[in-house]
Amino acid sequence: MKLFPSRTIAWYTARMFLVRTMAFLFGLIVILESLDLLGESGKILAAAGNSESDLWVYVSLRVPQLVQLFLPFSVLLATLVTLATLNQNSEVVIFKAAGISAHQILAPLFIAALAISIGNFVFNERITTRATRTLKVWQDNEYRHTPAEKKPLTESWVRGGDDLFRATAVTGTGAATRLDGVTIYDRADNRLLRVVMADTARPGAGGWQLTGVRVFDVARGTLTRLPVLAFASSVVPRQFTTASINPAWMPLWELWPQIAEQRAAGKPVDTLVAAAWHKVSGPLSTVLMPLLGAVAAFGLARSGRLFVRAVIGMFLGFAFFVADNFMLAMGNFGTVPPLMAAWAPFLLFLLIGEAVLIRTEE
Repeated sequence: MKLFPSRTIAWYTARMFLVRTMAFLFGLIVILESLDLLGESGKILAAAGNSESDLWVYVSLRVPQLVQLFLPFSVLLATLVTLATLNQNSEVVIFKAAGISAHQILAPLFIAALAISIGNFVFNERITTRATRTLKVWQDNEYRHTPAEKKPLTESWVRGGDDLFRATAVTGTGAATRLDGVTIYDRADNRLLRVVMADTARPGAGGWQLTGVRVFDVARGTLTRLPVLAFASSVVPRQFTTASINPAWMPLWELWPQIAEQRAAGKPVDTLVAAAWHKVSGPLSTVLMPLLGAVAAFGLARSGRLFVRAVIGMFLGFAFFVADNFMLAMGNFGTVPPLMAAWAPFLLFLLIGEAVLIRTEE
């Protein structure tokens, strides 16, 4: 009934698993980063003032992204190799003959995978987010070190009730917000009544104060010019001043307040909520890999089916990654709720892995 009937066996299997995980991760990063650098080195060196040292800067910014992406794959491959080796050497048979159950054999791998997932989460939120943002800004500036010119905050469309607002430029915040190049589509019951165009707009009592106004009446087909106009609307300044959010650029503890700000501004946040939850479920997926790859640990090696079992374990692991990306895409499209998009694949394959293990070994 103990979780670890033998500390020696637990440490032995966990150490094998951790060493192979780090070896696979190192190998994948070296190969993939080398290929990636071959494609980007020409662009980096083409920028004025760049030298070979900038190639190492690119590597330092790109490696955290590769670690985030391929660590779960490394854990899966390490699981298959570790368990297949134990099976090939008949060590699994010895463990079971000593009275250790299948779950107890896998328990050290689960604990090690959980430690990896916690480290991966901290690494992603503290390092990968900063590296991703820095690299994206550098790439958008064509790898030049001169700062890119800041553009004014823009917002294409904002909706308030039936009305649609469009502003070409936004400056200031709160009561000091100023909209330039404003176009308001005044609608009622999904019918367009008039189009209000203004040079500038500022927040006013119960709406907006427009200057340099041109009003087109749809029913009459007439255009009226006015110096100023008070336009009543439920649209508030923060609907314009809340900038778009890239979840890959900020840690989870900063992302949740930004989501609350977007929600208060009346903007859709389902995509952001799914991405926030996936920041937790993504690293935690490493805990699933020993369970999905467990099929390679059991069965007699002399039966000739060890390779088939390893292939089945690899298929289950990669099927999880496909399902995870598919559900996240469905969450981004709004087809499924954000919580389901982030956690459904994890729970589904947890049940599949447990069902296979209990059915075949327990």
